[in-house]
Amino acid sequence: MSHEEITKILKDRKAINEIGVKDDGKKAVIAGWLYDKRELGKLIFLVVRDVSGDIQVTGFKGETSDKVFENMKGINRESVVIISGKVKKSDKASGGREINPETIEIVSKAEEILPIDTTDFSKTEMPKRLDYRFLDFHRSKTRAIFKIQNVISNSFREYFYKRGFIEMQPPCVIGQASEGGTDLFEVKYFEKKAYLAQSPQLYKQMLACSMEKTFMITPVWRAEKHNTTRHINEIRQMDIEMAFTNQMQIMKYLEDVIVYVVEQVIERCRTELDLLGVKLKVPRGIYLSYEEALKKVGGKIGEDFSPEEERKLCELYKGDIVFTHSWPSSIKPFYIMPKDGKKDAKQSEGFDALYGGVEICSGGQRIHIPELLIERLKAKGLNPKNFKDYVDSFRYGAPFHSGWSIGLERLTQIICGLDNVKEATMFPRDRDRLTP
Repeated sequence: MSHEEITKILKDRKAINEIGVKDDGKKAVIAGWLYDKRELGKLIFLVVRDVSGDIQVTGFKGETSDKVFENMKGINRESVVIISGKVKKSDKASGGREINPETIEIVSKAEEILPIDTTDFSKTEMPKRLDYRFLDFHRSKTRAIFKIQNVISNSFREYFYKRGFIEMQPPCVIGQASEGGTDLFEVKYFEKKAYLAQSPQLYKQMLACSMEKTFMITPVWRAEKHNTTRHINEIRQMDIEMAFTNQMQIMKYLEDVIVYVVEQVIERCRTELDLLGVKLKVPRGIYLSYEEALKKVGGKIGEDFSPEEERKLCELYKGDIVFTHSWPSSIKPFYIMPKDGKKDAKQSEGFDALYGGVEICSGGQRIHIPELLIERLKAKGLNPKNFKDYVDSFRYGAPFHSGWSIGLERLTQIICGLDNVKEATMFPRDRDRLTP
């Protein structure tokens, strides 16, 4: 069949989930991948799948044309096909309908032996699935994860667009560390040394001091040699920064947007949640001071929560978002405001948020006073000269402001009930993986 003929046929194509028992006796054209095949003598059953769903295609020897019947026998799983035929009610077929084929075109024939199992009951281990990620996307469960992730990111945008926020695009190549530390990927930038951005922190603050309300979804890179189920080295970060807000106000924005996102996922992704076996609860915000939270889990004052303590705290408030605020200044980054703006304050205006047993967010009120910022940089062992542009941006009328960030992949992992954040990453990057 010529390209022109194929194009003509595809004009009448329907998404598989649009074909129902109401179409009994009508002609339908579908295009997709061969998910399964069964040959039973004079009967051949194909299960064809597109991104919307699947449908059974049934060939009968003697009724189906010989050419079509033979083509059905010669198709390998995951081959791409275009099929036209009549829709027929069927109590035995999924969705109560099937297609009796009149034409079949094999657009792309897959090799007979697949490197991974593409069924939803796959026992292929995750590292090998990631090696063949392009084929792993054929799995309904894998596609379900990223349909949900798409709703998460879209809902995040919807929430802030509705509230007058400006979406920004921060640079991905920077001249110095955004948050201090040495865990950066160095890149050659003409005659200069540069880095892949570990955070949009400095830039979103600069913008918030002019635009007032800003948000973004942007890639960031962390050169940390993790080997855990919740860390990767390239992530998509969802950030906001807002002028004229404090620690408590900005936490409320986080609670509200997560509630909105979860509500949207429940409403728009029922099929995908069922496929993954997930029952979502709309969370509420639980607010505790750093010291109150530590007492509940037996932690040590002046130290960060261990992963075990995070899980324990979340177990006390199952399904909810646990905010821990007023952290010690010694633990928080240099740009977090000390309590009440006092340079020698032991506490800060910084917070963390836990959800689903892990930390999903860190944020707080920022320092907008240049002299205080320089002191905090020095206290953290950082050279203020390396942050001159950033510090100077607050010398010309900078309002107090606050913000936070969430990892898109980690939030997807929690909402989808996944064991490993790599499953929530289309093409994960860790210390060992640069392909595909």
